[in-house]
Amino acid sequence: MSKQTDLHVVSRREFLAATGGALASAPGVLAATRATSAPSDASPGAPADAPTKIPIGVFDPIFFHLSLDAMLEKMTALGLEAIEVAVGGYPSTPHCPVADMLADAAKARAWRKKFEDRNIRIGAFSAHGNPLHPKAAAVARRDDEAFRRAILLAERLDVPVVVGFSGCPGDSDTSQHPNWLTYRWPDDYQEVVEWQWKEKVIPYWQEMVKFARQHGVRKLAFEMHPGFVVYNPWTLLRLREAAGEEIGANNDLSHLFWQGCDPVEVIRLLAKEGALFHAHMKDTVILQENVAKFGILNFVPGSEDFRKGSMTFRAVGYGHGAEVWKQIVAAYMDVGYQGILSIENEDPILNGEDGVERAAYVLKNVRAELLNGKA
Repeated sequence: MSKQTDLHVVSRREFLAATGGALASAPGVLAATRATSAPSDASPGAPADAPTKIPIGVFDPIFFHLSLDAMLEKMTALGLEAIEVAVGGYPSTPHCPVADMLADAAKARAWRKKFEDRNIRIGAFSAHGNPLHPKAAAVARRDDEAFRRAILLAERLDVPVVVGFSGCPGDSDTSQHPNWLTYRWPDDYQEVVEWQWKEKVIPYWQEMVKFARQHGVRKLAFEMHPGFVVYNPWTLLRLREAAGEEIGANNDLSHLFWQGCDPVEVIRLLAKEGALFHAHMKDTVILQENVAKFGILNFVPGSEDFRKGSMTFRAVGYGHGAEVWKQIVAAYMDVGYQGILSIENEDPILNGEDGVERAAYVLKNVRAELLNGKA
């Protein structure tokens, strides 16, 4: 695709040809048919089962090389309608002067107006970090403070969702590094997991939920990510039950495809539980030749040697084809999802803006087909 952006809606035949159809599919994916319940925010006068247009946006770290104004111009050129803004944690915050905006309400309003003037919805603030890190002074305190500032900024600007990670503690109070355990045998592994949850995870997030509630923020969206205690829907719902209904999902399917999850079933489950708060739009390709030899838990560091691993992230449409993503977007519409579709690009081939542009192309076309009632 050239640098000249053209996100016009193409015909279904052209679109499927351009995206290569179904490039790869996870086992058992998308076996169920669409639900029949109507979205709760269907427009007045629309048929009862009319789908609702979900805004397509971007997670801003991919544009950190641009100034805020230049990024907004780029987003307008790409036809993007929403944004998730990094305000702390692992990403830096070049587009959001958090301290200044918390100190001065006028500066916060002026910042928000830049988005409003371009009709770009601020769907979420993100503070991805590890507030449970065993290095309390060096890491955990920093990430805890970043997440609290994100909540305060969301309160000030009426942003509905704060996105982050659940964190991961060590295996004892003397640990220096996080210890992510999933398999529960031999028994000492199970003992570590339960100690983490009882002594660190649940108490911390109960307190953070209380803080969020005091500041009118009712949606803390965890990315279900390997390396953290919440890494799949089961662990997410476990923490939600223990800490409060403010805990929900940033449903990044790229981390669930390789675990064998069916994306439509995940969306339905999270929606049924009232826990579908946010959505990262990122794809995954499974490298079957490596899976056959090494299994799925064959990860490589970084992106340079990604072909040696058993999976890698791709832009939307380059791990699973257009039909899969159409059913995913349809599922979000069917359950009445109220958030945005936030493109996150970590594609080792389609770097930077190219990956965002391709993902937006796929999502805009499948959304248009659904809104126009095309099967």
